[in-house]
Amino acid sequence: MKNFMRVVLIAGFTAGILVVYLTTDRIETRVNAQCSPPQATPTPAAKPFDQAAAIAKLKEQIKGREIELAPAVFKNIQTMKNTPAGRLLAVMEMGFARSLGVNCTHCHVPDKWEAEDKTQKQTARDMSAMVTVINKEQLRNIKNLKSESPIVNCTTCHRGEIKPVLNLPAR
Repeated sequence: MKNFMRVVLIAGFTAGILVVYLTTDRIETRVNAQCSPPQATPTPAAKPFDQAAAIAKLKEQIKGREIELAPAVFKNIQTMKNTPAGRLLAVMEMGFARSLGVNCTHCHVPDKWEAEDKTQKQTARDMSAMVTVINKEQLRNIKNLKSESPIVNCTTCHRGEIKPVLNLPAR
């Protein structure tokens, strides 16, 4: 009887070890799942700014008012006050955005175009004033220029870069 009890005890002990061995992986998986911090739901990436769509939307909003002066059509116009609204959009797109290699969001908050949230907007105004002084006062006083009406613009210095290009490639 003692031998039978030993065999039963050893068999039970072995069976217990076997059960623990076979279920350990499942138990660890469940415990890890319960103890792990909850996985955050990924936030969808912000949709990139579509400049062509934004300009098309603005053109649609000012339809029929393109030849009115910009301050009568747009809010917070501080420079180019004598520029027609339709032309102002072209100047912003080609004269500023393309010349600096940026899009509207460099200076503006989309759909809040009048906002003063970005310092780049005032910098652009100041640079525009500088260009006006150079074109109307400085260049006219330089003798022997080959052009009768020489001008500079954003592209003159920026050449598609945010900061003026200082190191041009050798020819």
